This record gives sequence, C-alpha cells and structure tokens, in this order.
Amino acid sequence: MPKGGPDGGDGGRGGHVVFKATSSLNTLTHFRFQPLLRAEKGQAGMGSNKHGADGEDLLIEVPLGTIVRDFDTGEVVVDLSGEGLEVIIAQGGRGGLGNEYFKSSTNRAPRRTTKGKDGEERLLELELKLLADVGLIGMPNAGKSTLISRISESKPKIADYPFTTLQPNLGVVSLGDYSSCVVADIPGLIPGASEGKGLGLEFLRHVERCELLLHLIDASLPPERGLSDFDAVTHELSAFSPQLAKKHRLAVLTKMDVTESRTHLLKLREGLAARGMEVHAISAVSGLGLDELLGILSQMLKQTRELEHDVVPITQTRNS
Repeated sequence: MPKGGPDGGDGGRGGHVVFKATSSLNTLTHFRFQPLLRAEKGQAGMGSNKHGADGEDLLIEVPLGTIVRDFDTGEVVVDLSGEGLEVIIAQGGRGGLGNEYFKSSTNRAPRRTTKGKDGEERLLELELKLLADVGLIGMPNAGKSTLISRISESKPKIADYPFTTLQPNLGVVSLGDYSSCVVADIPGLIPGASEGKGLGLEFLRHVERCELLLHLIDASLPPERGLSDFDAVTHELSAFSPQLAKKHRLAVLTKMDVTESRTHLLKLREGLAARGMEVHAISAVSGLGLDELLGILSQMLKQTRELEHDVVPITQTRNS
C-alpha cells in the first residue's frame, strides 16, 4: 500500500484429514468409492491486513476397530479402537506469511512474504478387525455357533457340516450384576490356517482382538482325536503370532448331552490338564454347564482387564 505501510495478511492453513471411530459403521466399503481424501485448502491472505480463513477439516468416520497402516512401510499409524476417538491422519499445510508479519521498528515497509507449505500426503491401508471380549475358537463343528446362539441373541447358521460359519458373528452376553461382554463366533480353524488354508488369516486376524479365548473341543469324538484337534489349533495360533498363543484360554468340552462324550470326559480332562489348561464341560443343546461357564467368563475377564496397561498414543489426537 503506497505510503501506507505493509498491507498483506497471512494465509490460512489447509484443513486436516481426520478419522473418527464409530460403532455405527461395520465395513470399510465406502472407501472403495472414495479412495482420495482431500481436505479444504486455506484461503490466501488479502489486502487491508485480512488473514485468509483456515481450510475446513475433512472428518471421515471409520468403523470401531479400524487399523490404519502406512502403505509403504506397513507401520501402524493408529489403532482406532475407542468409540468417538478422533485422530489427525494428515496435517494441513501451513499458511504463507504476508508482509505485515515482517513489520518492525527498523523495517517499516517490508516487501518480504513467504509461501504457504503443502499439506501432508499419505498413502494408507485400512484394515478392520473385530472388537470382542471373548473369542470362540476350535475346529469346524466344535459347537461354536450353537453356544453363541444359546448365550446371546445372535442367530448364526447352524448345520452338521464344516464351515457353516463363513464370517465372524458377534453376540452380547449378559454376565449378571449389570455387566456384559461381546463374544465372537470365529469361523472354524484347520491345520495350515496360519498359511492361509481354509478360512485361514480371515480367522486369525480377528482372534488378535479378543481378551480371552474359549477353545471348544468336541467331546463326542475319541479323546485322541479331541486332543490332536486341540494341539492343531494351538499350533496355528503360535505359528500366526507367539503373542496370540499366550492369550488366556479356557478349554470347553462341548456336546456333553451325547452319551459318548460322558465316557470320554475323564481322558480329555487328564490330557488337557497335562497341557496346562483349565477345563469346563457344557452342552449348549441341553444348557448343561452354561450358567457356570458365564460365571467363569466374568471372573476371567475381570482378571484380564486388571492386568491391562495404558497404551501410549501413536499419533496426534484432535482436540474436540
């Protein structure tokens, strides 16, 4: 501004790209049709010392349990496992400085300005894992779907052939004293699952989320078969992740309404005890042992949660 001093205001910053975790979504399919996410640009500074407006943040809702990874390095950027958690995934660029910013007592008419900086660009990979307190694991037809249908309102497909469950089912289970937990009926596991056989990795990646595992074993099978099935599942857990194999597990003998199961009970208990497992026997069909199982679940979850520690945030959380 001739003879009037500096007149240029600062530019506004670009908007941030923000992810928000919500339980109202359960898939990532909306990203298939919107792979490029771009927040609003900041406005340029103007004359009369007017600053440009900041760009509006782009808020994207993602399902609770979404893991965000850097596509190139595979590094986890953030694990969005808390309801309502908002995290800045990509920072908006800084606005440029107008000549008004550089005015001083010794430089009354600065001609200096700076350009704004580009916003952050990132190529990200999103993965959704179930959030459940308890995971039901075991070979196909071990009784997982029948159990979750009896202890919750979940209605999974139940049949007498393998792999009737093709995707995890969730059910909310009341534990009494106004407390509850979420139980996941995970698709059956077969030898080689850690290498992708059967439902393979589709099964194992969801188990990582569970605090506690109920390992179901079909007691109507010969004890040697039941124990070998148990060992096979344990091997697949270890092969996929050593930490996964260390999760607290309870061995649950199922189908105790069948005559053969009662004759196999002692040998199965001895074999599982030798493997360091706590054992509980049930019949989801008749209801035998279900109330006791829920009581054990309640106590085990309390113990597990008491051992949990706070996790250090991985990335910046937006102030609400």
